[in-house]
Amino acid sequence: MTEIQYILNTFLLLYAGAMVFFMAAGFAMLESGLVRTKNTTAILTKNICLYSLACLAFFAVGYGLMYGDITDGDHAGAADFFFQVVFVATAASIISGTIAERMKFWPFMAFVGVLSAIIYPLQGNWTWGGGFLSELGFYDFAGSTIVHSVGGWAALAGVLLLGARHGKYGKNGKSNFIPPSNLPLATLGTFVLWLGWFGFNGGSQLAMATKSDVNAISTVFLNTNMAAAAGVVTAAIITQVLYKKVDLTMVLNGALAGLVSITAGPDYPTVWLAIVIGIVGSGLTMLAIPMFDKIKVDDPVGALSVHLVAGIWGTLAVGIFNPDVSFFIQLWGVGIIGAFVFVTSFVTWYIIKLAVGLRVSLEDETQGIDIAEFGQAAYTFDDYKQINSEGVR
Repeated sequence: MTEIQYILNTFLLLYAGAMVFFMAAGFAMLESGLVRTKNTTAILTKNICLYSLACLAFFAVGYGLMYGDITDGDHAGAADFFFQVVFVATAASIISGTIAERMKFWPFMAFVGVLSAIIYPLQGNWTWGGGFLSELGFYDFAGSTIVHSVGGWAALAGVLLLGARHGKYGKNGKSNFIPPSNLPLATLGTFVLWLGWFGFNGGSQLAMATKSDVNAISTVFLNTNMAAAAGVVTAAIITQVLYKKVDLTMVLNGALAGLVSITAGPDYPTVWLAIVIGIVGSGLTMLAIPMFDKIKVDDPVGALSVHLVAGIWGTLAVGIFNPDVSFFIQLWGVGIIGAFVFVTSFVTWYIIKLAVGLRVSLEDETQGIDIAEFGQAAYTFDDYKQINSEGVR
């Protein structure tokens, strides 16, 4: 029986980890659809490279800081590492969208290395690694704070040093709308993330060898799905009321906000309570997106509103609705982790800025980072038009 439990628990981590890995594709598609065509290759390159670097850095340094040696327990140690490392990559992916369309490639990768090897593992040790926040009773089932808000705080520190995209804000301070390039791609990315989230939250049960574990995973799946669905409908209603039209980009972010909000505690609430958590998370995100724009924090994909704001809400919601968890401990944990990640990230970004700079030149930004940094456009429609205009088939 012990061997069967080991096999089933290991399988859960491997299968769930593979689902979370697929979220890397979701982030790549979502961000590619929300940026301009001239910066699509840059987004795609960053997403596949950040995932790969996060794996290497977490293996070399990060996992040891967070958990110690890779050892077998009630599941294979290798499976545990795999499941944990895809969470690290998720935190790094959040940053990619926030700093899109104006940051250099290698400085971004340098920060991802530091985040994956040091910043993320240290705060992770305080919680999932059995550290002082865990001992205080801080509760974050699958990472509303430990993963999503961490990515949001790191992104906020970077974007404050980086500044807004050229032309985003006029001389009068008014925000100029920069349209996304491919809404079908952004929608596909959202569906992929939604699918991967079942592994993200469901796998965090960490065991499925008993009836109670399987029932718990089923509850997590259901609550995760319903919170996301509530986030979508909430965003559709709010945008209809505010803008007289349903805004697809906001609806997509509403789904993600519902998912982030329920991630801290998908295991305890009733379905109706999960729906309420998703509604509030989506509503806060709908308010946060224009708020960040008003204070001139340029976030092309709305990642700060989705992952930072909804992540904080989801963590505090556990303290509000779960009678076994203290709201003040949840608030304390959010504050401690947020302050640590923001300060260490800001210092890291600032050192990188002094050493090699963060931002591409105005000329490169205007031309597009795809050609300037990578020498390769993601779309070749303009080339076809030029060829056809010259009479060449």
